[in-house]
Amino acid sequence: MLEALVISQILLWALVLSMALMMLALLRQVGVLHERIAPMGALTLDRGPKEGEAAPLFEVKDLRRGAPLKIGGPRGRSTLLFFLSPTCPVCKKLLPIVKSIQQAEASWLDVILTSDGEPVEHERFIRVQHLEAFPYVLSADVGMTYRIGKLPYGVMIDDSGVIRAKGLLNTREHLESLIEAKQMGVPSIQQFLQSAQHDGHDAHQLAQGDAHDNEHDHESEPLAASGKRGRE
Repeated sequence: MLEALVISQILLWALVLSMALMMLALLRQVGVLHERIAPMGALTLDRGPKEGEAAPLFEVKDLRRGAPLKIGGPRGRSTLLFFLSPTCPVCKKLLPIVKSIQQAEASWLDVILTSDGEPVEHERFIRVQHLEAFPYVLSADVGMTYRIGKLPYGVMIDDSGVIRAKGLLNTREHLESLIEAKQMGVPSIQQFLQSAQHDGHDAHQLAQGDAHDNEHDHESEPLAASGKRGRE
C-alpha cells in the first residue's frame, strides 16, 4: 500500500513537471510570435485633407457649453478629432480609451468629440457615456470636409495646425498609433513599417551584391596570378 502511494506521488510530480515544461515552451512560443507580428496602426484612407497639409479651419460651438470652438490653425496645443456616433458600438468600446488618453496626454493634447445629427440624441449620449469633460461638436461640415465615411475615425492635428495622422479606429492600438505617428513625425504607422521593410530589403540586396562582388574578385585573383606566372 505504501509502495503504491509512493509510486503515485512520483507519477504526479512527473506529470506536474512535464506540464510546467509545456507551459514554459508555450509561453516562449507566444513571445516569439508576438515579436514577429508587426504592430498595426489606424487604417489611413486616401480621402479628404492629407497628412502634412494644413487642417481646414472651422468655427463651431461646443454642444453643451455653447462656447465658440476653433478647429484647425495654430493653437499651441495638438488636437485629436474623434469622430463618433451614438449608434456606433465600436465608438462606445473605444470611449474609455479616449478618456484615458485625454488624462495621460493632457499636457499637450486636446480631444474633441465630433459628430452630427439631432442635439437631443447627443445630449443623452453624453450623459449616458459620461462625456461631460470633452468638447462635443455637432457639424456636418466638419465630417464632410474630412470625408468621414466610416466610424470611429480619428484625425491628429499638431500645435501648428497641420494634420499629422488620421485613420479608422477599431482598437486601442489604432487609437494610440495616431499619437505615436505624431510623435515620430511619420504620416502613419503603416507607412513607417512599410518604409522600414523597404529599407531593410534594399540593405539586404546591397549586402548580397557586395558579397557577390567580393566573391568574384577572389575568384579572379588566382587567374591573374597564374597568368603572371605563365608569362614569367
